[in-house]
Amino acid sequence: MSEQIRVMIAEDHSMIRDGLKQLLELEPDIKVIAGCSDGRMAVEKYKEFKPDVILMDINMPVQNGLEALEEIKTFDPNARAVMLTIHQDRDYLLKALEIGALGYILKDADASALIEAVRSVYEGQTYIQPIMARELVNEYKRIKSGADDPRNQLTDRETEVLKLLSKGMLNKEIANVLYISEKTVKNHISSIFRKLNVQDRTQAAVYAIKNRIVE
Repeated sequence: MSEQIRVMIAEDHSMIRDGLKQLLELEPDIKVIAGCSDGRMAVEKYKEFKPDVILMDINMPVQNGLEALEEIKTFDPNARAVMLTIHQDRDYLLKALEIGALGYILKDADASALIEAVRSVYEGQTYIQPIMARELVNEYKRIKSGADDPRNQLTDRETEVLKLLSKGMLNKEIANVLYISEKTVKNHISSIFRKLNVQDRTQAAVYAIKNRIVE
């Protein structure tokens, strides 16, 4: 490359931050121009230095990396970030991509993977560590299969409870019909509310009717 990639490192552990700086600057095309230890500082440093790539830890004090990146992207939609994290977690990955991160790499990744991530993101490409990329494939499969449909998340017993609830039955009546305790009915109803994202019995009943769970 004819010019150096200007990198900012946001990482709350100084030893890790210094180690990343030394590692990256072994490459002639990469220069670390700034570092910071929390998300709030990351936003301020970005506005000051306008780096080409941000290497951003997710777990940081004051403001976490995802919150900081969201604020940075509001300031500069073209900001390019690689999320550096210990989280091998689909939800973190999806949130990072939703906010606009181009890279996602685990802290135990090889040095070569980290450098490739920085270079790829600098070029405007997406770099997701292969072990995490599989999570995206699994997410696509879940969506394709309809697994995210709340109706598919209810257990058979929860569906039975929802049907009886929608008929106006009280917990005691449902318990008698299904030969279970009132406490178990209450637990099922709490789970139904959570899965359907409803607040009360009326909303649950309306959902059941609209989606033809009850006839």
